Amino acid sequence: MFRCRVATRLVRALGPRSRGRAGTGNFFQRWKVPLEVQLSRQVTSSGVPGGKGENTVFAFLVGLSALGAGAYAYKTLREDQKRYNERIATIDQRPEQDAKALSEADAASQSTAAQETEAATRSEVPSHAPFLLIGGGTAAFAAARSIRARDPGAKVLIVSEDPELPYMRPPLSKELWFSDDPDVPETLRFKQWNGKQRSIYFQPPSFYVSAHDLPHLENGGVAVLTGRKVVHMDIRGNIVKLDNGSEISYDKCLIATGGSPRNLPVIERAGKEVHQRLTLFRKVEDFRSLEKISREVKSVTIIGGGFLGSELACALGRRAQSRGLEVIQMFPENGNMGKVLPEYLSHWTTNKVRREGVNVMPNAIVKSVSVVGNRLQIRLKDGRKVETDHIVAAVGLEPNVELAKSAGLEVDSDFGGFRVNAELQARSNIWVAGDAACFYDIKLGRRRVEHHDHAVVSGRLAGENMTGAAKPYWHQSMFWSDLGPDVGYEAIGLVDGSLPTVGVFAKATSKDTPRSATEESGTGIRSESETELEAPELKVSAASPSSLQAPQQGEDYGKGVIFYLRDKVVVGIVLWNIFNRMPIARKIIKDGEEHADLNEVAKLFNIHEE
Repeated sequence: MFRCRVATRLVRALGPRSRGRAGTGNFFQRWKVPLEVQLSRQVTSSGVPGGKGENTVFAFLVGLSALGAGAYAYKTLREDQKRYNERIATIDQRPEQDAKALSEADAASQSTAAQETEAATRSEVPSHAPFLLIGGGTAAFAAARSIRARDPGAKVLIVSEDPELPYMRPPLSKELWFSDDPDVPETLRFKQWNGKQRSIYFQPPSFYVSAHDLPHLENGGVAVLTGRKVVHMDIRGNIVKLDNGSEISYDKCLIATGGSPRNLPVIERAGKEVHQRLTLFRKVEDFRSLEKISREVKSVTIIGGGFLGSELACALGRRAQSRGLEVIQMFPENGNMGKVLPEYLSHWTTNKVRREGVNVMPNAIVKSVSVVGNRLQIRLKDGRKVETDHIVAAVGLEPNVELAKSAGLEVDSDFGGFRVNAELQARSNIWVAGDAACFYDIKLGRRRVEHHDHAVVSGRLAGENMTGAAKPYWHQSMFWSDLGPDVGYEAIGLVDGSLPTVGVFAKATSKDTPRSATEESGTGIRSESETELEAPELKVSAASPSSLQAPQQGEDYGKGVIFYLRDKVVVGIVLWNIFNRMPIARKIIKDGEEHADLNEVAKLFNIHEE
C-alpha cells in the first residue's frame, strides 16, 4: 500500500498541472539535478515548453518509476516468502528440538543424580581408618573380632567387594541344600544336622556401625563398606584407593582378599552362549542362582571331583530323586576326592555319591563344550559326549593377588598368594590372612590353605599381631567335608593322595555321623568347637599286636583314621566319621615323631568304642 501511494504522488507531480507551473527548469531544480545536466537537457530540447520533448522525458521518467516500483515489490515478496518458509520450517522442527532439549535435560538430570549418588557414597567413606581390612570374608571378620577383643576401643573398617555382610561359606554347599524351607535362598537360614536353626551371617546388621560415623565414635566399632573394591595400594603413603575414586589412609592393614573360582580353559574359549549356562560357585549369589536353575532345568553337570564338587553333587543328587533332575559329576581322577583320599577310600566315596542319585563319570577329561540345538554338549577326550542344560565348574580357587603389583608385594611362584612370614606379615604394617596368604608353617614348611578353619585361625592371629602380639602361626588348621548328614570327615595337615598312607578302620555306630557330631557340639561349623585346642601329652603304647585291622576291599569303611606320612613322620591325618578328636590329631602332627606302630596311635582316637 505504501509503494502504491508513492507511485501515485509521483505521477501527479509529473502531470500537466505541475508542468504548467514549474516548467522544465523548475523540475530539475526540485529533484536537485546538477546544473550541467540541466543545461544539457535544455540545449537538446527542440520543442517549446509543454511540447513533444517535454512529454518524452515525462514518459521516460514514469516508466522508470514503474519499473523500480515493480522490482522493489518483487524483491519484497520474495523476501516475505522466504521468511514465511523459514517460519514454517521452524515450527515443524520445534517438536524435535523440544524432544532433544528434553532428552538432554533428562541426561543431564541423570548425570547429576549419578554424581550426587557417587558423592553421597564417597561421603560415607571415612578418610582414615586405624585398622583397615581389605576383604569381607571369614578371615577379615575373625581379624576384626580379634582386634576388638584386644583393643576394645579400636576403629575397624572392612572394605568388601561382596554386597553381603560377612558370612560363612561352608553352608552354601552343605546344609542350605537340605533345607525344606522354600524361602531359604532369601532368608539364608538353615537347619544344622542337629535340627537347630542358624543364619549364614556371622552377625546381624545391628552388630556393625556406620562407616561414616566410625571416626567419631569414642568406643570405636566395626564398620563394613559393601560393594566396594580396593584397586590400588600405596604402601609408602599408607593409602588405598577404591573403585569409586575414594581414598582411605590407614595405620595398619590386613589383606584378606580370598580367591576366585577357577574355570577350565576349554570353557573360557567356548563363547558367550556357553558362559550364560555356567556357574562358578563361590558366593551367596551363586547359591541363589544355582538353586533357582536346579528347579528349572532337566540336567546339571558338575565338573570337578574335589570337596566342593562332591558336596554339590550329593546335595543336588538328593533333589534329583524327588524332582527328576539329572545330576552328572565328571572329573579326571579315578574317584571322588582322588587327590586327597587314598585310592580305596576314594572308590568307596564314589559309590556313596552314586547312591545319592548322581551319575559319576571318573577319568573324564573335557575336550570341548558347545551349544547344540538348545542344549550344551560336552565332548571328552576319549570320544564320549554328554548333553546337559547347565554346567557347574568346581575346579579350584585362584588367590586374588591383584593388589600385589601396585603395593609391590611378593607373590609366591609355587603356591600362589601373597608371601608372608610366620607372623603373617608382608610388610611392617601389612598382614595377609585366609586363602590369599602363602605362609611359613613352622612344622610343614611354606603352604597356602583354602579352608574355613584356616581363614578363622589365620584371621584371628593376624588381628592379634596387628595389636602387638607378634605370635607365629603354629596352629595346624583343620577342614571338613560332609557328603550329607550320614558321612563326613575331618582332616588336618598335609593331606595329599600322592603321599603314602596307613588307614585303621573299625565298625561304625549310629553315633558316628555328622548329624551326631553336630548334636554333641551344638554347631555344624565344626572348627568353631575345635578352635585351637590341643590335646595334653599323648602316651602311645609300645608296638604290640593289635586287634585293629583295616577292612578288606569292598568292606564298609564305617569309621577310621588315615595317617599321611613323609619320611616316616605323620604330616597329615583324616578322621573318617570320627568327630571332636581334632586336638589329638593336631598334637600328633605338632610333635612330629616317628611311630613304630600306627595302630597304637589310632587307639588314641577311641575308634574301637561302641
